[in-house]
Formats: sequence, structure tokens, C-alpha cells
Amino acid sequence: MFEGITYKNPEYFYLLLVILPMVIWYIFRQKRNTASIRISSTAPVLKAPGTLRQYLRHLVFLFRILAFALFVVVLARPQSSSHWENVTTEGIDITIALDISTSMLARDFSPDRLEAAKKVAMEFISGREYDRIGLVVFAGEAFTQCPLTTDRVVLLNLFKDIRTGMIEDGTAIGNGLATAVARLKDSDAISRVVILLTDGENNSGEIAPLTAAEIASTFGIRVYTIGVGTIGTAPYPVQTPYGTQLRDIEVKIDENMLREIASITNGKYFRATSNTKLEEIYREIDALERSKIEVREFSRRSEEFLPFALAGILMLLISMLLGTTVFKSIP
Repeated sequence: MFEGITYKNPEYFYLLLVILPMVIWYIFRQKRNTASIRISSTAPVLKAPGTLRQYLRHLVFLFRILAFALFVVVLARPQSSSHWENVTTEGIDITIALDISTSMLARDFSPDRLEAAKKVAMEFISGREYDRIGLVVFAGEAFTQCPLTTDRVVLLNLFKDIRTGMIEDGTAIGNGLATAVARLKDSDAISRVVILLTDGENNSGEIAPLTAAEIASTFGIRVYTIGVGTIGTAPYPVQTPYGTQLRDIEVKIDENMLREIASITNGKYFRATSNTKLEEIYREIDALERSKIEVREFSRRSEEFLPFALAGILMLLISMLLGTTVFKSIP
């Protein structure tokens, strides 16, 4: 039963030292509770036959000691090194690089491009249970909104706080991609991915988008690029003396550049023209990344505390049962 068993927290075995004072206390109590009488000779008493109850009266204490020892084993967390369980894991580090320029307020998506992109990305994040995910935002410049983390609550809260106007306006695609690559370059994950989402053309920043793509390729980082916007024109909110009005503006996405970034990094380019299409794109990326490594399995030790816990409970119940029935009147 104990072959191949290791313990996650062996330090708890020191609790077994408590058994010695328990035994000493029990022996002392037995002697103290023993009645005495004055007689001229003990010979007749010594010759008197003992009953089975007298011989077995220490079983109650013995079962309690066994129960205590078994519960200590449970605390030490026994694990089987001979029984292995295959578990599928993604093991992927993902950085989402999100364009937050003012053009993302266009309302060809509902309620607008930015909110639609945030909603779909948050659903994507919630479904990637085993991955570390980070967030980079960019407009006229770029910065890391959240480094790689497995804390979904923190990441999702930071996503909710994203809005246009947080940084200087513009579209620095190269800076956004380079910043995302910097978050991933030292990662030792099985797969490293950037999801770059933009609705425009590169017009700001010090780093050319293709230069950033070459850097990503050097580090083995794959980039999925997403161009967001309908074909033709899109309604865009404009402030006028009469309040906010929607005006149609031309949708300009440098698709050739986004395709080339994806090609250089062995990724893929997508064009999202609606909320539904954007959701489909994220589902496809999700499936692509899972399928790439779902055959890579690792093994983990199996927890084996349950038999010890059940045995300990059984010992405790037996001691309680014997103490309240068969040996109730025996000290």
C-alpha cells in the first residue's frame, strides 16, 4: 500500500511525537484509577481468571491513537509516484495588444469597436484557465496595462477600465507590438502569442510594425493580427455645437501590413467586420492554440489521502462505539 508513496508536507509527521505523552498520560491515569483493598494475601486474587473485557479494555485507547496517526498522515498529503494522471494543459503565455485610439469609438460595432473588442477579449480570457495572459494598450504610444498573470479577476478588472484618451492619440502599431513582445521574450512557456487588434494604419511611434514583427519572430513569438472595421465607411461620433452627431468616415486598415506581420511570425491575419465575426475570430484563435499543444501532456502525482482519512474516521468511530457500549463501565 505504501510503495511509491511520497509526502507533500512531511513536516507534519512531527505531530506523531505527541503520541508518547498521550501513552504516558494513559498509563498514569490507569494506575491512578485503580482501586485498592487491604487483604492478608494476594494469592487468591492472582489465581482468579481474567475476563475478555479486561484483556481488551485498552482497545479504545489504541483505536484513538491509530486514528490520530492516520489523520497526521492525511495532513502530510500522501501522493502516489507510481500512479500518474494525464492532464491536458495549454501552457501558453498570451499578450493582447489592443488599439485604444479614438477611431475605436466608431459605431459599426455595438456599442462601439472598443467595447466590442473588450467584451470578446474578456470572454476569451475567461476560457483560458491554464494560461498566463497580459495586456498592452496602444494609441500614439504604448504601455503595459497588465503584465502576464493567471489572476483572472485582476486582469478582467483592468480590461473594464480601458478607455480612449488614456494616452496620446494616434496609432503606433509598431510600438504596441514591440511592447507586447517585450512582455513575452523572457517567458519559458510552451507557446508565446500576441493577439494584436487595431482599426487603422500605423502613423505614430518610433518602431516600424515590420521591425517589431521581425523581433517577435526572433524570439519565436507568434502574432495573430486582427483588423477591426466594416468595409467602406463607418459611423463615428463627432462633437458639434449641437451635441454629438454621427458622421460616416472611411475605414482605413493597413491589411497588407497586418498580413505581413502575421506571415513573418507564423501567425494569421483576420478581418472583423461585425461583433459576430470578432467572436468567431477569437474562437478560432482559441482553437488554434489549443490544438497546437493539446497532444503535449504532463503527468502529476495523484493525491492518496482519502484511504488514510477514511481509515482514521473508522478508527475514531470504533473507539467511540466501544467506549460507549462494551467498555463503558471499565476505566
